[in-house]
Amino acid sequence: MRLAIALLFGVSTVLFGQKADNVLVVVNQASPISRSIGEYYVLKRHIPLANVCRLSAKTSEEVTRADFLNQIVTPIASFLRSRRLQETILYIVTTSGVPLKIQGAMGPTGDAASVDSELTLLYSDMRGKPHEAAAIVPNPFFGKSDLPFRHADFPIYLVTRLTGYDFADVKGIIDRALLAKNRGKFVIDLKSGDTTPGNDWLREAAAALPKDRVVLDESSKVLTNETDVIGYAAWGSNDHDRKERHLGFQWLPGAIMTEYVSTNARTFARPPDTWTLGDWNNQKTWFAGAPQTLTADYIHEGVTGASGHVTEPFLHYTPRPNLVLPAYYHGRNLAESYYLAIPALSWMNVVVGDPLCSLGKP
Repeated sequence: MRLAIALLFGVSTVLFGQKADNVLVVVNQASPISRSIGEYYVLKRHIPLANVCRLSAKTSEEVTRADFLNQIVTPIASFLRSRRLQETILYIVTTSGVPLKIQGAMGPTGDAASVDSELTLLYSDMRGKPHEAAAIVPNPFFGKSDLPFRHADFPIYLVTRLTGYDFADVKGIIDRALLAKNRGKFVIDLKSGDTTPGNDWLREAAAALPKDRVVLDESSKVLTNETDVIGYAAWGSNDHDRKERHLGFQWLPGAIMTEYVSTNARTFARPPDTWTLGDWNNQKTWFAGAPQTLTADYIHEGVTGASGHVTEPFLHYTPRPNLVLPAYYHGRNLAESYYLAIPALSWMNVVVGDPLCSLGKP
């Protein structure tokens, strides 16, 4: 009897919150692509129509703090209260056409941030005094790999975004999430000669995964053309040995990626096919204000989940691969895997993908 109870508890811990009823979909009525994504995701994931929050917001990627509060936060909070969904919702999904980032001063004491990272704090803001915008907020879920995500313990929402260069890219994310299986390899590529904690976290990620499922490289070689990839972590364009924009990987359905790059989610506008990685010292090589890799490229090439930053997050606040990859491998859904690896909220982080996507148990 005790064994049966223990097994039941273990199963409920794994499955807790992984339901369509726990997802709020945010659609910007002013954006045709936002409406299309919302309709497709709701249909494919069987999200209740009562869980679709429709905004009338600006469609620009960047908005002022006032516009964020008036056009995004206030309508979502009112919707949750009026539908009595505040407790039921665990995951908020934004869509292309919903603004991406908030204007403001940069740095740890500035008020610039990603829209999605600010929205994670809506749950606690609705229950008490709103958080200070000009400050990083520690993520209470960070590192809690062994605990189920629930509001009683973690007073936040987990916010992911369905976005890409176009509708076809987002449709791909949604379709691949439904086909995810626990197979394939985790490719982990270190930067040669680096002595920061970043390489240590990459090594720890490799050590936490089965050896026969890991490709680990510590040399100056940049791994390319890998096949059957289910997870990837590296330095992106911050690896001085990487020169090519595209890695040429074959991604399996459900594959996720993360990299230590400051501005990879700076835009989801598509650059010219001729654009490649550039140089900070030569603005002519930049796209959308930076020369760095783009999260959207990985989505376009076939990943199902991705992380990025709208501007400088500092290494310490990027997703920790030693947390996100093992959590995902062990069956956590996509949203929980990423957010338990992100140290801070009200910050620069963006998580792209279907929050309910899961590989299942190994």
